Amino acid sequence: MRPEQDQDSTSAEAESAIARHRLALQERFPLPDLPPRPARRKGRTAAVAVVLLTASAALLWLDPAYRTDRLATAAGERSTALLADGSTLSLNTDTELQVAWHLRSRRVTLERGQALFDVSHARWRPFTVDAGDTRVSVVGTLFEVWRKAQTVRVTVLRGKVRVENAGAMEAPVLLGANQQVDSAGAGLSPVVQVDAGARTAWKDGKLVFDRTPLADALAELRRYTRAGIAEPDPQVASLLVSGVFDIARADAIVELLPGILPVAVARNERGEMVVRRLPAQKK
Repeated sequence: MRPEQDQDSTSAEAESAIARHRLALQERFPLPDLPPRPARRKGRTAAVAVVLLTASAALLWLDPAYRTDRLATAAGERSTALLADGSTLSLNTDTELQVAWHLRSRRVTLERGQALFDVSHARWRPFTVDAGDTRVSVVGTLFEVWRKAQTVRVTVLRGKVRVENAGAMEAPVLLGANQQVDSAGAGLSPVVQVDAGARTAWKDGKLVFDRTPLADALAELRRYTRAGIAEPDPQVASLLVSGVFDIARADAIVELLPGILPVAVARNERGEMVVRRLPAQKK
């Protein structure tokens, strides 16, 4: 036999011996178990879940706005809007506001005018109204905010609201039904009891005057008409007006005043209606 054949025979016998004892070798020296692929997928899924949870928590903490709505009325116009959360907003004449929907809050900015808020209850998602430095915070209630030139007036018809003035170093006040407070640069006025239904009769197209000084009544009428109404004669400005009037007839109300008070109505050179004292009668 040639040497090459002897070498091949020896190699074959060695391989045969290894094959015969491979099972025994595997049992004696087992390989370590490798983690299955699904386990690695679960680990990656858990890591992604942690990242998403952290991002969600950060978003909730930052409370970003995801939608903004703007509502407005012209002089003499009124409108009512039903919001996505079931709340109802009634806008009086010459009013503009913005509603911002956040992940965990509802925020209104009253830029000018007067609005009535019937807020849907959602304790986990508070509802706030900002009017300049004044903030009104509610959970579920019916209230009005009137932003004037120098003051913000808050009137509650139902439920409770908290009113605070960011420009004044004083504690917020809690208002209940038929209570009212004014907020200005100097801070919050004392809380007063009012007939909230009469104060918000505009929502039903009515104006209620109860011993209201004529100057104040004309200022209110001026908001609902495009026709000019001048400041009254100082001699009649303090006369008191009482009655329930139709907002749609604001112009006519001025013309009807001589039938209620001892006054005369004329027009000046600018075409504005002017309420004056009755001329002295000749003897």
